[in-house]
Amino acid sequence: MADSKRRRLKPNNKILKRMQRKLWFVFGVVCILFVILIGRVMYIQYTSGDKYEKIILSQQDYDSTIIPFQRGDIIDARGTVLATSVDVYNVILDCKVLNANEEKSAGCVVSTVNLVADCFEEIDEDTMRTQISDKPNSQYYILAKKVSYEEMSSFLEKKESEENKGKIYGIWFEKEYIREYPYGSLAAATIGYASSGNVGVIGLENKYSSVLNGVNGRTYGYLNSDSNLEQTTIDATNGNNIVLSLDVNIQTIVENAILDWNNQTKETWNAEHPDEPEDFGSLHTAALVMNPNTGEILAMAQYPGFDLNNPRDLSAFYTQEDLDAMTSEEKMDKLNQIWQNFCITYTYEPGSTFKPFTVAMGLETGVLSGDETYFCDGGELVPGYPQVIHCVNRNGHGQETIAEALSNSCNDALMQMSYVIGAETFANYQSVFGFGQKTGIDLTGEASTASLIYTEEDLEHTVNLATNSFGQNFNTTMIQLGTGFSSIVNGGYLYEPHLVTKITDSNGNTVEEIEPTLLKTTISSEVSDMMKEYLHYVVSDGTGKTAGVDGYEIGGKTGTAEKLPRGNHKYLVSFIGFAPVDDPQVVVYVVVDEPGVGAVGNNQAHSSFAQEIAHNIFAQTLPYLGIESSLSEEEEAAAAAELTEQAQGTNVEEGTTDTPEGEESSADPTETPEVEEEENQ
Repeated sequence: MADSKRRRLKPNNKILKRMQRKLWFVFGVVCILFVILIGRVMYIQYTSGDKYEKIILSQQDYDSTIIPFQRGDIIDARGTVLATSVDVYNVILDCKVLNANEEKSAGCVVSTVNLVADCFEEIDEDTMRTQISDKPNSQYYILAKKVSYEEMSSFLEKKESEENKGKIYGIWFEKEYIREYPYGSLAAATIGYASSGNVGVIGLENKYSSVLNGVNGRTYGYLNSDSNLEQTTIDATNGNNIVLSLDVNIQTIVENAILDWNNQTKETWNAEHPDEPEDFGSLHTAALVMNPNTGEILAMAQYPGFDLNNPRDLSAFYTQEDLDAMTSEEKMDKLNQIWQNFCITYTYEPGSTFKPFTVAMGLETGVLSGDETYFCDGGELVPGYPQVIHCVNRNGHGQETIAEALSNSCNDALMQMSYVIGAETFANYQSVFGFGQKTGIDLTGEASTASLIYTEEDLEHTVNLATNSFGQNFNTTMIQLGTGFSSIVNGGYLYEPHLVTKITDSNGNTVEEIEPTLLKTTISSEVSDMMKEYLHYVVSDGTGKTAGVDGYEIGGKTGTAEKLPRGNHKYLVSFIGFAPVDDPQVVVYVVVDEPGVGAVGNNQAHSSFAQEIAHNIFAQTLPYLGIESSLSEEEEAAAAAELTEQAQGTNVEEGTTDTPEGEESSADPTETPEVEEEENQ
């Protein structure tokens, strides 16, 4: 019996070995998992340690304060700061500390309250006393927000004076930044503004918000293993600066020229028409100044403008009664209207400023040689269309060369050119010059014109091709036309327009250089040279004389287009020009939308309005850029005196063109196209 028991208790070696193998296997798996876990922890620590440290720190609420970053500056081409962030301070009351010291040093509460009330006018003494008595253990109460550095420094200086030393407790300052625009309304729609929280709303502030913003730091406290308070600070990383091609001096010249013209025309109109509405100015006036050889924007301005330091103020545009009657949605709509950048967001029919493009595409493709002549009899009966499309001169210009057709802004000749150019070539070159496409300028809100130009199929209707040839029945933007025009005069190179040329860190060290971007070539240098001569003739002897400046060779093209609906006698007039002719360094494009709100007929239909503004811009910008004049010193002095006299209130020159009757028109090829109107000189 005992032997049988011993036999039953004898261990089974096979089972033991199997169990041992399983245990070793489990042990091995556990060891491998531990190795993987340790490796993973080490990897996370190495690659993302800072990230998780920040997450942990952000969750600390014991003696923890944020150190705000400083948003980067916006700086012009010559180092002038156009937008910056200045430090301000919140005044914080720590009731617990103040009351605790009152027990040690009687009278410190009274001394502290008196000094705070004396240094900060916006802080109410009674409110402060109530907070101290009602919430004695409170450690964070904001007494005042965004006090200046000077106010804060004055308080600290008085705190350490012999009179107050050892009597002031429980007051500390929390630093933050506010956005400041030293030049107020200068280039407002282009620069844009940033709201609280460093959120860029419009313009460059919006486009480059992530570049301008930095990373907040933090000061925080925690208890270590010995239950002692440890203090740790992670410094804030300030944002980068953006450096612009925009020049504050040229921008000022342009804005003054625009404002002076609008103010001057208002005064003249109101004096001559005392019984008429006092709103002659313009609906919009805008100007674009570019370097045609790089695509850099030197100035971008518009009228009316707004103050970047108070961008939501509508009092300059509406009476208080009007504002009180508006809903919040209506006010927001009005704000969005004044915030829009006319140069990139508004679309319009370009009128005769498009004519150089038509001529250039004909010359580039060889269907025009430059030796052609055209007979203008005052209008063109387009095949397949029942009515005569009139020229600006209904009596006709007679026999004209291409140069004379541009100089006289002859619609008749341009329509005849369109027949040999053809729909396919015309549509193709519109695309080559960038029409119907966004330019890619580094601003938000650029309008799309893809649906606002005719397709090749549409242009097969001869009337559409004919009217497009002189800039009617399709839309463009200022930046689009200005960029394409630059390629006509710079040798055929289409550059992407841009404002930012460099990004620097908070210490001024270069982070990134932004070089000009060549998108494509449009025409040959030979055709470009021909076009420069043609456009020079427009200013020296044609419709663009008003834009000329003594001592400088300037080329350009005028434009006048009646707005839809046709027949309402509301016009958009323009001038685009460049200088000097032999080596263009600057392109100036001016648009005046409804030059005379409330005025009708001939009061609006004159490109001379835009030319006067362009003339003043050229007259001041060319010398500033170091472009030498051919005048003697005496002649320059006389020209400067004349310019000063004009700036002080010379009357606006009246155009002499008889305005043709407006005709119904739209983009529908079955409707009558409107006739371009130009000043006839």
